[in-house]
Amino acid sequence: MVRPTGPSNVLKAKLARTLWKTKRRIWRDVSDKLNAPARQAVEINLYRLSKVTAKGDTVVIPGKVLAIGELKQQITIACYSISKAAVEKIKAAGSKVITIEDLLAQNPSGSGVKIIV
Repeated sequence: MVRPTGPSNVLKAKLARTLWKTKRRIWRDVSDKLNAPARQAVEINLYRLSKVTAKGDTVVIPGKVLAIGELKQQITIACYSISKAAVEKIKAAGSKVITIEDLLAQNPSGSGVKIIV
């Protein structure tokens, strides 16, 4: 018997399928990261986001954003999951948090979007 692979979370699997169907490289890369095993899950801290982004950037994180550190510039963050403390710090920095689905609807081509892993 062959066991199915991929995320056991139905919503995560649906999002990964939706991203894959766009046939855009950036969204397929995000889909691959969402389908990765749990031991390879992406977790990004705010201090790392602050180091690798510039003011006005739009980033997508196919994982969870954690609240360690401070965010120093205004950016738009699309992520799969985020801690409550991270949301508060991001809002205090004047940045915006949206879902990956919303970013896909706003920017189907994925132009100008950075993947942070």
